[in-house]
Amino acid sequence: MGFKRHATAWWEGTLKQGQGRMSTPQSGLFDQTRYSFGTRFGEEKGSNPEELLAAAHAGCYSMALGFLLEQAGHVAERIETRAEVAMETSPGPHVVGVHLHVRAKVPGLDAAEFARIAGTAKENCVISKALSLPITLDAALA
Repeated sequence: MGFKRHATAWWEGTLKQGQGRMSTPQSGLFDQTRYSFGTRFGEEKGSNPEELLAAAHAGCYSMALGFLLEQAGHVAERIETRAEVAMETSPGPHVVGVHLHVRAKVPGLDAAEFARIAGTAKENCVISKALSLPITLDAALA
């Protein structure tokens, strides 16, 4: 049984002077959250697509790691993941990678086994896999 999740975004204006809004109607977490050139490429307050990708990856990875630890007979007291999405601007904006910083408290687990399980979680988390999937498009003028 499959399912779908969705988010919406709109943009008005030019790249540098324009602005947009993003929403996640299913959860209500984002409701017309502002984004712009300044929030994406500068220090202006607001969100941006790369931040949302990082949040999705951190959350997905933490859950995947927790699941794999459970499968190995361990229960994590805490898993804290920071996902850093690295972006370059030349020869045009593009994501060059994601680095996951993970700290976990797992009683009774040695460092070598944790590293093995953590690596498996990195390879198999849904968002890690999604970053290499084909993307389809349906575009039309309104």
